[in-house]
Amino acid sequence: MLVAYDPVWPQRFESIAAGLRDLGDPDWVIEHIGSTAVPGLRAKPVIDVAIRVVDAAEFARHRPALESAGWRAESSVRTHPVLVLSDDGTRIAIAHFFPAEEWDAANQRILRDWLRAHGDDAALYAHAKCDAVAAAARGRSSYNAAKTEVIQDIVDRARASLGLPSVPVSDK
Repeated sequence: MLVAYDPVWPQRFESIAAGLRDLGDPDWVIEHIGSTAVPGLRAKPVIDVAIRVVDAAEFARHRPALESAGWRAESSVRTHPVLVLSDDGTRIAIAHFFPAEEWDAANQRILRDWLRAHGDDAALYAHAKCDAVAAAARGRSSYNAAKTEVIQDIVDRARASLGLPSVPVSDK
């Protein structure tokens, strides 16, 4: 379900980030990513965060504390560790843990920055999200699969502007 942009999402992000730092490392760099991080964009009301960790070992060291607070590995993402926080079975936050060496090239961060700076592409993405909801409702495609082509196009242009090569955006 997509909802109109909610100006409270940045505060929700700050609260989630503070909780993650309390459970993990107080020096973690944590950024708000995903559609809720793009002012004006319709989104599922789930706060996505990107966390820069040194490496997989650092994530593994903090994972037990995160899981004890309710964060669970309920994502099919294969390219990096992801934990999900739910409330009564409803996802409220998704934490993406990126190794420091991959931080600058993380598609999720690149897409967020591009959409914030390019309103035409934010509108294109918003339209693709609405189409994806409709396709999923008709059983023609999953929500994520239905918007992948548009995301790939936008991310390719964003990466090219940074001098980065195209890479697949689908990581499931």
